[in-house]
Amino acid sequence: MAQVVVIGAGVGGLAAAARLAAAGHEVTVCEQSPAVGGKLGWYERDGYGFDTGPSLLTMPHVFEDLFAATGGPPGQDELELRRLDPIAAYRFADGTVLAAHADEEAFLAELDARLGAPAGADWRRLAARAARVFDAAERPFLASPVRAAGLGRLAWAAPGDIPAVAPWRSLRGLGQSMVRDPRLRLMLDRYATYSGSDPRRAPAALVSVLHAERRFGGWYVPGGLRRLGAAIDARARRCGARVLTGTRVRAVTCTPGGRVDGVRLADGIRLPADVVVANVDAAALYGGMLPTGLGRAGRRRLRRANRSMSGFVLLLALARRPPGSTRALAHHTVMFPADYDAEFDAVFTGRLPTDPAIYLHTPDDPACAPPDGEAWFVLVNAAPHLPSAGEAGLDWDRPGLADGYARHVLDLLAARGFDVRDRLRWYETITPADLERRTGAPGGAIYGTASHGARSAFLRPPNATAVRGLFHVGGSAHPGGGLPLVVLSAAIVADLVGPA
Repeated sequence: MAQVVVIGAGVGGLAAAARLAAAGHEVTVCEQSPAVGGKLGWYERDGYGFDTGPSLLTMPHVFEDLFAATGGPPGQDELELRRLDPIAAYRFADGTVLAAHADEEAFLAELDARLGAPAGADWRRLAARAARVFDAAERPFLASPVRAAGLGRLAWAAPGDIPAVAPWRSLRGLGQSMVRDPRLRLMLDRYATYSGSDPRRAPAALVSVLHAERRFGGWYVPGGLRRLGAAIDARARRCGARVLTGTRVRAVTCTPGGRVDGVRLADGIRLPADVVVANVDAAALYGGMLPTGLGRAGRRRLRRANRSMSGFVLLLALARRPPGSTRALAHHTVMFPADYDAEFDAVFTGRLPTDPAIYLHTPDDPACAPPDGEAWFVLVNAAPHLPSAGEAGLDWDRPGLADGYARHVLDLLAARGFDVRDRLRWYETITPADLERRTGAPGGAIYGTASHGARSAFLRPPNATAVRGLFHVGGSAHPGGGLPLVVLSAAIVADLVGPA
């Protein structure tokens, strides 16, 4: 039995703690915040409740595997998953609106009806390509630790898949070669933003995200996705893990030989450990938590990578529409601008997009609003919080910036047909600076590093670090960001550590 300390109670850290405790290890989780869940945040006020992080769940089998490996499925009262149909509604600058139905044939028919007959056939070809890429990457990459020669071994194992993966091509380039309607290309571009990336620089392999969403569906947790974090936390504790909130880890300690031997807390107390699992951003881990001289390879890897984009969030507490009015929005809605490239140009050069895509999460859930109200979560892509001069970011703490941009986004909603200003009771903003303070992600970069270039996946820090006994889980580590991938990273780490 090993003594294991997990730094951070985000979903990746909690999932690793549950698996390692179930395998017989003595596990302690240290979380600096007063609550667990990491980016699965929740804000509540005046009867309104908001998910402040992820609001859509994909690949539910990954979570089923986690619970099966740690004692069996949770009870319905602990965690309920509701399949969404449509997964999302898309609105384009020319006024076109289409629903991404969960049923594939219904979705293809919708594409032909809204965009014209070639659209369904083009999307079917694109979906087949996405399935090939996903199947090629799932076992050797998504479910396995990354190695230095990972791409070479992937090619050696399945050389016929390399043309489908197309490592020399961008996601934007793939869309231009496979679909004719520019609105379909915008929908494909959107999948790059799921990893905080620019579709013009992101690898074509990210088309696999399309397959994951279409094949496994989009899901919601009634009561908010925060309940997913709570269920994994409960499972970790039931397996024997000790979870300490309000407990900040300042440093990882090592023996003179360079092997992990514990962590040092902010109050100076040292917790001994045979194994440390870091569920923190890679920049924080390699930038100051390791002893001098250790972690050089990780720092070099981060210097070669680009920081991912962040997000600007508006939480809108609205009065309910008058009786008899119809619900005009799907559970999730994406509103595209006329010039998507201008948004990416702004975000990745540290400027505010003037006409960004707008993502809305408007759940019809009594846990999220009082009977006479509606709760809207509004997200736009944003440059990270980088107040230092000379860096491609913004000082989001500058007085008036957040409120001024909030009013601008409200005006954009009105211009796009959703004027809620007369129903607005109050709003709250969450800026990249707030995200940095709440989650520890430097700059509030949601996914750590962006997926830019053919080698981007292999520039992410590996789960087994160069420091013996130190492992890394979470969105900035392999295999990447997003709820399913951080849970997969926890499974990889648990396998690397092994049973007691």
